[in-house]
Amino acid sequence: MALNSPDWPWRSFEPDFFARSAALVAPDLLGHFLLRRLADGVCGGLIVETEAYLHDDPASHAYRGRTARNAAMFGPPGRSYVYFIYGNHFCFNAVCQPEGIGEAVLIRALEPILGLDLMTRHRPSGETHGWTNGPAKLCQALRIDRSLDRLDLLAGASPIGLARHPARSRYLRSHGPIRTGPRIGISQARDLPLRFYLGASPHLSRLERDSPAPPRGRRRNSFISPA
Repeated sequence: MALNSPDWPWRSFEPDFFARSAALVAPDLLGHFLLRRLADGVCGGLIVETEAYLHDDPASHAYRGRTARNAAMFGPPGRSYVYFIYGNHFCFNAVCQPEGIGEAVLIRALEPILGLDLMTRHRPSGETHGWTNGPAKLCQALRIDRSLDRLDLLAGASPIGLARHPARSRYLRSHGPIRTGPRIGISQARDLPLRFYLGASPHLSRLERDSPAPPRGRRRNSFISPA
């Protein structure tokens, strides 16, 4: 099913949404969908945690210029940037800024919403909150790897995409507020407030003071439908 088909209740973003600083795009992605189309169905969730990586940022892969590994970061905007880390994990990013400027938003955590039966095959954990509460975990749950690097996240036929949540405002009211803080797991520019998250979400990669305890066992998610 195409992301923009009449049977799909959510719509994609406009290209201009990503032609901005990653520091602006990162909080604006909170509460929207990351969707993965597989041969046996669609899975994905609502974004609850992001990090921005800027072109003049020492922690960014683009800081020292374009390479074969980071080429996707240099655009065009609205593409995927998928990299391999620690010899074992993948991380998924949305590319920002006009072409030639290397910036991206790392998707750190999701609330799993769609295709839970598919995700449990990829992340055989007993608790849904543990499937996608970290960048490597969500890539495993959604089967994201380097084969998905440099794809158009706005194309209806893409195997991976970002889509607007029509009830985002209500979702943010129930899971917010949007908070900022230092990024996680980096050694340079650690104090920059470029991590953005929903303060009341139990699906964060690192729970904060106002986050509720993760639910025990599997449960119905707190998705707010378009209706």
